[in-house]
Amino acid sequence: MNGQLTFDLPALQAWSREDFVVSPGNALALATLEGDWTNRRLILTGPPGSGKTHLAHVWAAGAETIWLDPRDLGPALMVLPPEARVVIDDAHRVTDPEALFHLCNRLNRGALLLTAPEPPRDWVRLPDLLSRLQASSLARIEPPDDDLLSAILAKLFADRQVEVPPNLIPYLLPRMERSVEAARHLVGLLDARSLAQHRPITRALAAEVMDTEAAE
Repeated sequence: MNGQLTFDLPALQAWSREDFVVSPGNALALATLEGDWTNRRLILTGPPGSGKTHLAHVWAAGAETIWLDPRDLGPALMVLPPEARVVIDDAHRVTDPEALFHLCNRLNRGALLLTAPEPPRDWVRLPDLLSRLQASSLARIEPPDDDLLSAILAKLFADRQVEVPPNLIPYLLPRMERSVEAARHLVGLLDARSLAQHRPITRALAAEVMDTEAAE
């Protein structure tokens, strides 16, 4: 065999407050999350992979919280108490907007956190629901800048106990998709190739991996 047998095991996802890397692009969203919300509702927006789900987990860790599937809200309304804390991740995928409208009304002593790529006006078509959501707190996470992506890449390599040369991360930054998920995916590919080929992670290895990804 030319390469070492490797297993594509999912990396442990760290959702704690300490694992959230704060930068100018997300500091305001974090402050809003930790503050007082208008009408006990917050809509957290930002591009895919920007950290919305991570911040939702940070908030959920503060007290007992219920996570609802955006595609199956109806049954939950029958048992949710008015003081419940609820998260709906990817709320733009809600298939029953009337159920979400009734949920907003039901949680009159609780709290509702929604995440979505864009504000409600871009994905809500039910006027009554849009009115409810627009009367809520809104926070946006901007795409990660170079400093944030550098810190995330460094942490992802460190989490895998992988040492990389100082010139690697500056090489990756202008060549990769600018999201946390893309960084996690790329680090996983580099680690797997390194193990399979018994090679350290260098710029040369990174170039090969990225060329392979671009060709697929």
